[in-house]
This record gives sequence, C-alpha cells and structure tokens, in this order.
Amino acid sequence: MEPAVKLSAGLSKWDIRQKVWDYIEDHNLADFPRPVHHRIPNFKGAAQAAGQLPCLQEFRNAKSIKVNPDTPQKTARFLTLEARKTLLVPTPRLRSGLFNKIIPPPGATKDILRVCATSRGVKEHSVPIGLDAKVQVDLVVVGSVAVSEKGWRIGKGEGFADMEYAMMATMGAVGENTVVVTIVHDCQVVDVPEELVADHDLTVDYILTPTRTIKTGCKRTKPQGIIWSKVTQELMQRIPILKNLQYMEKQAGKDVSLKDERPPEDKKKPALVGTIRRDPKPPKSDTRSAHVGQGGMNKKAEVQVDCAVTTVYVCNIPPGVRVSELKSVLRERDASPLRLSWQGSQHRAFLDYRDESTAQRVVASLKGLSIAGSTLFVELSKSQRSRMSGNPCPQQQP
Repeated sequence: MEPAVKLSAGLSKWDIRQKVWDYIEDHNLADFPRPVHHRIPNFKGAAQAAGQLPCLQEFRNAKSIKVNPDTPQKTARFLTLEARKTLLVPTPRLRSGLFNKIIPPPGATKDILRVCATSRGVKEHSVPIGLDAKVQVDLVVVGSVAVSEKGWRIGKGEGFADMEYAMMATMGAVGENTVVVTIVHDCQVVDVPEELVADHDLTVDYILTPTRTIKTGCKRTKPQGIIWSKVTQELMQRIPILKNLQYMEKQAGKDVSLKDERPPEDKKKPALVGTIRRDPKPPKSDTRSAHVGQGGMNKKAEVQVDCAVTTVYVCNIPPGVRVSELKSVLRERDASPLRLSWQGSQHRAFLDYRDESTAQRVVASLKGLSIAGSTLFVELSKSQRSRMSGNPCPQQQP
C-alpha cells in the first residue's frame, strides 16, 4: 500500500512530524483536540483501529498491559479492562512516577470500565506503582505521529514513550519478548528512513490502523535501559523520578554520568602552549533580563551570560508554541544551547552557544525550519545589545 504522505530524501524527524500533522489537518482526519500539531493525533477511526487489538494472540496471552494515556488509545485501555487484564497507564509526562495501575470497582459494568479508561478514571480508580515493584509487562501500546511498516517509530518529539520503555527495562518490567503495538491512522504509516532511528528509540512489532494490521517483523533491539550519557540535567528536572533510578543504578555500580556532566572531547586534549598572563582577569560578563516561559506565564529572571559566547537569534515563533516545543526541535537537530532566553510573547528566543563555529552550524541546521506552519527566522545576533533592543523580526510571515 502506497503511503499517503510522501517523504523526500534528507528529511529530519521534525520534518516528517510536520508533514503528517499537516496532512491530518488538511484532510480533516482528526477529532478533538485540534489542531493535532505537537500531539499524538486523536485520529478519526481510532476506536476501529484499537478494536483489532483483541485479535492479536499476544494480547490474548498477556496478563499485564501498559497503554499510553493519550486520547486515541482510550479504546485500547477499555478493551484491556474488559478482558480482565492488568492495565498500567504512565503518569502524564512522568511528573510523579512511572505508571499507575487501574483498579475498577467490584462488579464494574462496561460503562464504568469506559470511565476507568479515561483520564478521569485514571485519577479516581488507580494506585501508583513504585520503582521497586516486581511488575512484568507483557504488552506495550504506544501512540505515534509516524511509523513505518518496518517498525521505525516517530513520536511527538518529547521522548516520553522511549523514556518510559527504558525506565521499565531498568526496572526489569520488560524484556526481549515484550511486544510493542502502536495504533495510528493509515496516513501515519510512512517510509521512515532507518538512519533516523537511534539506539534509544522505541521500535514497534505491530501497527493497527482502521483498515490494516501490520506485523513489522522488526528485529532491532529495543532500549535495554536508560542511556545516562544522553540524559541532561534539564531532563532530570522535568522527570524527577529519574533521580531515583539514577541512584539505584549508581548503587549497582553503573556509570550514571549525565550528558552535561561529561567533559567535551576538546577539553580532554592537552592545552596548547601560549602566552601566560600572571594576573589573568576573569571573563567579562553582563547581566541581562530574560523572559522565561513557564506554565503559560512569563517570569522575568536575571541571567549571567559570558561575553565569550555567541548568540543565535530566533524569531517568527508562532503564538501558542511553548518553550518545551522549541527545546524539542533543538534537541532533534543537535542544537541544544548552553542557555535559552525565551520571549514567547514577542515570538522570539535567544540561544547561547560556546563559540561562533557552533552557532554558525546551528544557524545552518535550523535554516528553513517550520513550527506549526510558520518558518522561523534564524541568524547570528548582530551584537549583545540586540538581545534586548526590541528590534522587530526582519521576516514576519505566517
């Protein structure tokens, strides 16, 4: 079957997401919430696609099933409860733990089970599962933005499904025989290039659509645990439970150094011999006001920025885009800055990099990048003053 969304060579994961989201919106293939950009799409026919889940032998054999909390998997959660299997649902954004076990009230009818399968049901009829719990997950159901018939999966860009699986692997809750299923619209099945799939990316064994059941036959090894060298301090702050897992792994004698705790390669090389100053002065710094978006509010904060860094100016950021979404885009393109100053109300941001060559590479990487239908304008900051000058974006376009 020919993919509905055609992909050209050289596209990034973010480009593919954008194409799929645009196609779903342009063809009115989604239900609430809309628009689908930056979400796991709640596509029309989701219940029909999920209805094929009980036909899988792996579902019938499973005793414990983990299903993601997104709306299009609501029917999958209901079918799991209806089959009297243990249903585990990840805590939204992993804020307070890994997952909750749904416990329907005694004698629950189908209508009550349908309520238990909603976000309200998760709040009212669940108990948290601790990291030390001896849980065995037989089947995992995840959402996707795009997936290929070979099993290569692309999520919405925040990495929660990949992280959830890695955390379960660290706990010993999943293993080599754990089956992963994704439920998507037919148009979300595209030719994802294998070179975009990294070691930490979760692959899938089955794809369920409103018209097909696809067995991918994917042989690629799924995440065996958390790759701490790819985890940043920022991610540790966003997902507090990671600190507990890090402690457990450290006690077991594993290297749990984070990405930003490891010295860059160039720092490991011997320093070049040069002129020695007997009384070196500390680098100059200036204090700037930066608006940091958090929880939909702008908070003014004072930040110290070394004058040695090079700043990249980003504008034409569309209304409604959150700083977390921009950070996801930057991570996708290996462009995470030393510091990010967010001015969402003015549709712009400033990214600090350690040297000009890194900043130049980032500008080239982000050239032509679109978010929510708007092409970003990206350039090296004209001067340190330009950060707070209030100059309008030179290229405001829809």
